[in-house]
Amino acid sequence: MVHSDVQTVLIPEVLDRRIEYAFDTESLTSDGGGLLLAAADKRLGLTKSLAAAIHDKRRGGQIAHETLGLLRQRVFGLAMGYADCNDASRLAGDPVHELLKQTSRRDDSGLASQPTLSRFENGISSRDMIGMFRQLRDSVIRTTQEHYGSKRVRRIILDLDPTCDRAHGQQQLISFNGHYASYCYLPMCAFVTFDDHPENHLIGALLRSGSCRDHEGAIALMRRLLPSLRKAFPKARVLVRLDGGFGNEEILSWLEEQPRVDYVVNLPSNKRMRGEVEVFDLMDEARWAAWEAGESAQRFGEMHYAAEVWDRFRRVIIKAEVTLCDDREPRDNPRFVATNLKLVPKAIFKLYNGRGDIENRIKELKLGLSLDRTSCTRFFANQLRVLLTAASYVLLQELRLAARGTECENAQVDTLRLRLLKIGARVATTVRRIVLHGPLPFPWLSCFQHVSRRLAAGLG
Repeated sequence: MVHSDVQTVLIPEVLDRRIEYAFDTESLTSDGGGLLLAAADKRLGLTKSLAAAIHDKRRGGQIAHETLGLLRQRVFGLAMGYADCNDASRLAGDPVHELLKQTSRRDDSGLASQPTLSRFENGISSRDMIGMFRQLRDSVIRTTQEHYGSKRVRRIILDLDPTCDRAHGQQQLISFNGHYASYCYLPMCAFVTFDDHPENHLIGALLRSGSCRDHEGAIALMRRLLPSLRKAFPKARVLVRLDGGFGNEEILSWLEEQPRVDYVVNLPSNKRMRGEVEVFDLMDEARWAAWEAGESAQRFGEMHYAAEVWDRFRRVIIKAEVTLCDDREPRDNPRFVATNLKLVPKAIFKLYNGRGDIENRIKELKLGLSLDRTSCTRFFANQLRVLLTAASYVLLQELRLAARGTECENAQVDTLRLRLLKIGARVATTVRRIVLHGPLPFPWLSCFQHVSRRLAAGLG
């Protein structure tokens, strides 16, 4: 349908003819692949379980948008790159987003407005938040059981890592953090990896004040994760990997008390520990090897070590490293890792270094899904945004798992979005079916077909 009141955008003198853009056609969308997210959500039961954890205090006769619809609008919107509630007005009338938000075939309420979404975010309580965290955790565990088999998994790796979420304004509990030189929150993300499978599954996200120390909240988070993981995967041992901010007596002692739990925890170095490296001549060996080869060199060893505040000696693995970079002077870089594993030192460090991939996953969350868009005044509203972002990431991870064997199997979330979700399409709706007419040619058609078939098979 052509509307006479729609203004045309003109671009003259580019090609041999005048170019005109006329945005005047109804039932078109730029997010035609978004219904793949609905299939992934149906497979996981994610948004329904999250909505069930929220206690709706609104009066029934005055509700235009159900909690499930509001939550779906935010989760699916985040997955497709719309990070703010303000995007609701820009998306009004988009047929795919209206279909994604629907809670039943009779739901014709359309998309909720920005004020409605803001009231929804600010109406969440701490009780709701705890319930949503449990539902997110359980949903991830259920889907990983289906993908990997609960009795076949022999090792689960749990990684915790904090990140900086810079804040601007008057948000509750923001604080100045000297390390990051900014006012911020310090959210902590938890990921699990199964055996040798490369995917790092996001299983929890906790928003914290910017003034807290790296390890604060770690034990509480692990208390909510470890029992469920052990129950779901009864034959697996859990390995906890933590960086230097977690290397203290409280966390090490707690980990040693847990059944079927191993740990590899980086320790911040001090003068005494560096002296031990010199006693073992490991650093001298690394310096000599670096000088001979003209490149960075490493030597590995171990010792039994106890800090003054520790109540026992522990096995500490040493990596004596000398780094060479361009024309700079060689630099000593000793590293120390506490562990209860019995592997040789080099294997311990290889296992620990695997946690570096978590930095890429957090980068995906921040750059691809705006994990750090915590601009609400109320702290719990910002914690909700973090959880909704985590839910969006879980859905996109399900798409990535469904894309195994294609060019998209290792794609980051923003690439998945561009290739599979951002598709221009005309939506034709009838009583019996919904047909989306996409472009021909479509460069990622084979990948799209592969993913849709895998998701459909999981629903069958």
